Amino acid sequence: MTPDKIVRNFQRCVNWEEKYLYMIELGERFCTLESEKCTDDYRVSGCQSQVWISIDLDNDRLKIKGMSDAAIVKGLMALIIIAFNGCSLDQAKTFDLQKWFNELELTQHLTPSRAVGLSEIVKSVYNKL
Repeated sequence: MTPDKIVRNFQRCVNWEEKYLYMIELGERFCTLESEKCTDDYRVSGCQSQVWISIDLDNDRLKIKGMSDAAIVKGLMALIIIAFNGCSLDQAKTFDLQKWFNELELTQHLTPSRAVGLSEIVKSVYNKL
């Protein structure tokens, strides 16, 4: 799965209900953080939901895993995982995540609390890079 494929799949969705269902499906598929890592060491602060992220390097490639107790937040995290997983540090640091979110028309369709949560998740990822 690639960011471009996500854009194409979003464009195929008829409405935002379908897009949310698609994000929930992505969350189930891509948010695979082991339960033993759902601790304060991996917690993202500032989110209304419980959110945990693990970032490792494997052969100079990012390996990101995440988990949340909220289905839509898990879907948002899946988008971030798809954007960065397998990238080099340089690729991740230069990827314009906000531009991609704008392409998906994501930010204007989130509730204020989800938008804040997404921002905190993104900040947490960039701080760990």
